[in-house]
Amino acid sequence: MTERSQARLALIMTTLAFGVCFAAWLLYGVLLTYVVSEQLFAFTRSELGWLLGIPVLTGSLFRLPVGVLADRFGGRVVMAGLMLLAAVPMYCVSMANGFWGFVIAGLGFGMVGASFAAGVAYVSAWYPPSRIGTALGIFGTGNVGAAVTGSFGPLLLQWLTERGSQPESWRTLPKLYAAMLVLTAIVFALMVRTRTPNATSSLTLRQRLAPLRSIRVWRFGFYYFLLFGGFVALTQWLIPYYVNVYQSSVVSAGLLTSFFSVPSSLIRALGGWMSDRWGARTMMYWVLTITAIGCGLLSVPRLSIETPGEGVMATAAGTVNRVTDEVIVIDKQEYPLRPRPTDDPAASKDAFLPLPVMRQWHAPVVEPGQKVQRRQLLARGVTHIFFQANVTIFTVLLFVVGTAMGIGMAAVFKHIPAYFPNAVGMTGGIVGVIGGLGGMVCPILFGYLLNLSGLWTSCWIFLGITSVACLVWMHLVVQRMLAEQSPELAQRIDR
Repeated sequence: MTERSQARLALIMTTLAFGVCFAAWLLYGVLLTYVVSEQLFAFTRSELGWLLGIPVLTGSLFRLPVGVLADRFGGRVVMAGLMLLAAVPMYCVSMANGFWGFVIAGLGFGMVGASFAAGVAYVSAWYPPSRIGTALGIFGTGNVGAAVTGSFGPLLLQWLTERGSQPESWRTLPKLYAAMLVLTAIVFALMVRTRTPNATSSLTLRQRLAPLRSIRVWRFGFYYFLLFGGFVALTQWLIPYYVNVYQSSVVSAGLLTSFFSVPSSLIRALGGWMSDRWGARTMMYWVLTITAIGCGLLSVPRLSIETPGEGVMATAAGTVNRVTDEVIVIDKQEYPLRPRPTDDPAASKDAFLPLPVMRQWHAPVVEPGQKVQRRQLLARGVTHIFFQANVTIFTVLLFVVGTAMGIGMAAVFKHIPAYFPNAVGMTGGIVGVIGGLGGMVCPILFGYLLNLSGLWTSCWIFLGITSVACLVWMHLVVQRMLAEQSPELAQRIDR
């Protein structure tokens, strides 16, 4: 087999293995939603947030040591070993009978999330710098494993539990995932061969840890906290979001969530090519801008507000003769009123209302026979504003944000081989740790923000603010680099 064929095979098998790992890593998003909705376990919102975040925490923290091991021994050995090791606690999920049982098992199988660091190091060892962006973008499409779990996990649970008649049969699902990890590890190890970058084979541990001192690494990590961490968090959070906000079933919520997770995963290949073609920094400008605008639009919740409007006042003193919904008569003078509309936009579930709807009417505050003075209020004005937060429009915006996040994830990792060619696994591990911590921290933050504000859309407000912060930081760095390396050009641009 030629070198090029081996590189292609390594990329395909690593992507498939990563997809299986990612599907297993985010199992709790579907499984816990099911057991709570079926009242098999009574977890609070905060407990649910912690359980969703526990596997993500383990996968994030393990990325750093896994990245170091992958640079030293190669991604083939590390990734296969990781899947075999994680299969044991994944099987133990089937024996969990309470909060701490799920915590311990989640801490164990969560290590499979560190497979990303091993995959980045392994794929990077096969491709030259000019093609790494595209290769890593293709590898990143393994994120689609999250969509597979989110979309088909609820259907599989329905089948295993015979549509809820055998609820305890949920315990078969983690056993199937454990078997899938073992089978994938064996096939992966047999199909590809070990390869490590020559430049890293003789590096000491201190040299491998050198990227930790670079602020650039932490800046890339902040981008990844938003893009990857936000992706992981939303992949799990959107299922209860749809169930609570739009009263969807768990199965429907999983399918709707796939409109976010699938494009975000598959677009990474295109994002890598675009980063190779137009530059990672250019793509990051577009990604962060689109994410900030998209989250801003998604942050507007379903609204039904009544507020005072323009009322009707008497132009002269007199006695009220007649009061109806359409007119008030004082002596011989008539005051026309705007009657309350008979249609109620909030009452129709089938109405498609993309924009806020405003209705206005008058409510009389006087009675027949009452004496009034000049400029006295006869009928108060009422303005009703209703915003449907239509589920179709919400899902379309979600698709746009997910697509931008997928491109952004590829763009972030395009930077790493360019700036740290001899420590791709280590640097990718650091960035992955920060991004993975975002996937662990964000669901917990979403839960606390929901409890504090009472708004499900508070998660979008947080992500929108984080997007703006990333955009500002990147732009300030670009301006500083331009001023240092080409001060005359910077001055001309300013003028």
